[in-house]
Amino acid sequence: MKKVIFSGIQPSGNLHIGNYVGAIAQWVKLQNESEAFFCIVDLHAITVPQDPETLREKVLDTAALYIACGIDPKKAHIFVQSENPDHPYLAWLLNCITPFGQLERMTQFKDKSKKQQEGTNAGLFDYPVLMAADILLYQTDEVPVGEDQKQHIEITRDLAEKFNRDFGQTVKVPEALIQNETSRIMSLQNPTSKMSKSDNDPMGTINLLDGVEIVSEKVAKAVTDSGTEIVKREDKLAISNLLTIHSVFSESSIQEIEKEYKGKSYAEFKKGLADLLNKKLDPIREKYNSIREDVKFLRQILDEGASYARSKSSKTLREVRVKMGLG
Repeated sequence: MKKVIFSGIQPSGNLHIGNYVGAIAQWVKLQNESEAFFCIVDLHAITVPQDPETLREKVLDTAALYIACGIDPKKAHIFVQSENPDHPYLAWLLNCITPFGQLERMTQFKDKSKKQQEGTNAGLFDYPVLMAADILLYQTDEVPVGEDQKQHIEITRDLAEKFNRDFGQTVKVPEALIQNETSRIMSLQNPTSKMSKSDNDPMGTINLLDGVEIVSEKVAKAVTDSGTEIVKREDKLAISNLLTIHSVFSESSIQEIEKEYKGKSYAEFKKGLADLLNKKLDPIREKYNSIREDVKFLRQILDEGASYARSKSSKTLREVRVKMGLG
């Protein structure tokens, strides 16, 4: 039997090249060798305030981008998290076996709650349990995630092991499938910070749907280091980040790129990088624009994905309920 893969992205903000490199490009490969569930996690998105109409549109935007980037609905199952009620149902059941202290120790909660302060809600605190439910419902073998999500997979594994120990073998204990750290994309304006949809500086992030001129401008204005050498070194974080982006999108080694640009200026390197990115992003932008206009097609894909997802998740939920004495 094929391995089961589960992953998802929130339909908030704009998907950027970091999302593509760290998640979607990896999914495209995995869909050929696994039973893949790629979710649009709108329930996670509402842990911070969202405009309802904008959120609905962003769900469709995200689905269209999944497909434009190469996710094939004939190979993978694309669905919206909130359209499968098994997710919050299992999350509640798992809440009842989750130690409060374990959630208090979650790094992401501590970081985000400091920023939100009094605006912090219970949903943000409970985010890891819903994420665990997302994963465990499908008897998932592997979860492709970035290094920053590793702690969430660890609590998912802890809850799976605890449930199996207390109630009998029921759910698979998933493994984290972490992308090579060399593919981690950092902000163009702050190379010590990961490229993010919530970055306050829009010049730090290259969105998948940014136009040709915008991409060129963002690359041209990307911060660089002192000196002129185009090399990847620990003391040259900015140019190292740009080299990483070039390497990922050109599928060339860092050493090959360093050799190609030896003796050339930062401006020449940035021009080459911008041209490369626009060449790679053009087909995605073009396909997205075509798909996004066909709302009926997108809704059909999402409805079919949700129906199949429920056919799988309902079996797990039913067994969990029985084991816990419910129903």
